[in-house]
Amino acid sequence: MIMPRFFIVLAVLFSLLSCETKRSENKKQDSSPKLALSDDSLMTLVQYQTFQYFYEGSEPTSGLAPERIHPDGYYNENDAHIITTGGSGFGVMAILVGIERGFITREAGFKHLKKNVDWLAKVERYHGAWPHWIDGTTGIVKPFSTNDNGADIVETAFLIQGLLAARQYFLNGSIEEQQLAAKIDQLWREVEWSWFTKNGEDVLYWHWSPDNYWKMNVPVRGYNECLIAYVLAASSPTFPVSADVYHKGWAMEGEMKTNMGAYGYNLTLKHDRTEKFGGPLFWSHYSFLGLDPRNLSDQYADYWTHNVNHTLINRQWCIENPLDYKGYGENCWGLTASYSPDFYHAHAPGYETDKGVISPTAALSSFPYTPEYSLQAMKHFYYQLGDKVWGKYGFYDAFSEQENWFPEKYLAIDQGPIVVMIENHRSGLLWNLFMSSPDIQQGLTKLGFDYK
Repeated sequence: MIMPRFFIVLAVLFSLLSCETKRSENKKQDSSPKLALSDDSLMTLVQYQTFQYFYEGSEPTSGLAPERIHPDGYYNENDAHIITTGGSGFGVMAILVGIERGFITREAGFKHLKKNVDWLAKVERYHGAWPHWIDGTTGIVKPFSTNDNGADIVETAFLIQGLLAARQYFLNGSIEEQQLAAKIDQLWREVEWSWFTKNGEDVLYWHWSPDNYWKMNVPVRGYNECLIAYVLAASSPTFPVSADVYHKGWAMEGEMKTNMGAYGYNLTLKHDRTEKFGGPLFWSHYSFLGLDPRNLSDQYADYWTHNVNHTLINRQWCIENPLDYKGYGENCWGLTASYSPDFYHAHAPGYETDKGVISPTAALSSFPYTPEYSLQAMKHFYYQLGDKVWGKYGFYDAFSEQENWFPEKYLAIDQGPIVVMIENHRSGLLWNLFMSSPDIQQGLTKLGFDYK
């Protein structure tokens, strides 16, 4: 139910959006002064405009998330019709936030998600799994790379995570909503998670191609953003994997566990070559849009503590700023995979991985872990940097004051977590929905998780 005060907030939103439009012709000038908002209203505004990427900006035929939107037209590659499956899963969750926040009506949100699900049921799938990219106008796979032209089980996991949250949302609704929930359930049951163990190995493989088969040959091992793939694979009511696949494959028979960290913050999971400082922050976001880390632990980690520490290390690196990049500080932090002056880079603390690029999604999607510090960053981005980093669909993907680089570019996979994780901080909406699934509860128990 929309509270009366929200109409006041909504009026402020529309007033601000009107001002944004009038200023758009002068965006490259110095930042315009921003109307001071309460902290709550600013969070709502950021959610509202970012949500529009997935609603107003959705690909017309499917209603799903375009891989990228570039208002500046640069690097657009005429691919506005190419949808991304993982980013679309995040977008499904954003639509649920939009309904709950009153950005759209429940009926409009239902119609949008029904369009999504009807389209997803008709397009090319491989053993129930979707490819990374799909042509929104035809439903045919667009190869992500030469040999990556088939199923992507990790992108599929991100999509299913969002769809299961939607299933739970509509499960006890009207007859039409229950039918939508049932169709989502069917798609969930059709994903052959066990197929992706490549003839029964104790590990999931990321890709399978109808003509190149297992040529990509990428086993999914931890620790990174892919935890949700193993949770879903173990939770499947139709094609489950065994607990051994998780412990031997993902956790590498315990080799995933470590005892490292920096600045007094401990990390218990290995983060690849940046182990000491933690990897890019999306590793603490993508799997945890639905998977609730607040009370989640297993023999390898307490995931709440780990994610909080991962975030604090990332911020402290930016404060210490050992590479002396312009703009870094306690209010301007956040390193993760995003656009970069050399097109794209997995930004992370470290002398080789930090390129002087701040990605707003890093700090803003960390709201549950560091609410005070994330709010400080949000205020800095909005009030101090202003139109240099703010546009039609919220904050742009990345910027570098060091390089005087402020591109007008958006990526679905970075915009979605902003909407979702701010909402998880405010209400726990997506965590509560996803974790209410009996399938997920059984899967977590099977893998040895404590989650209550």
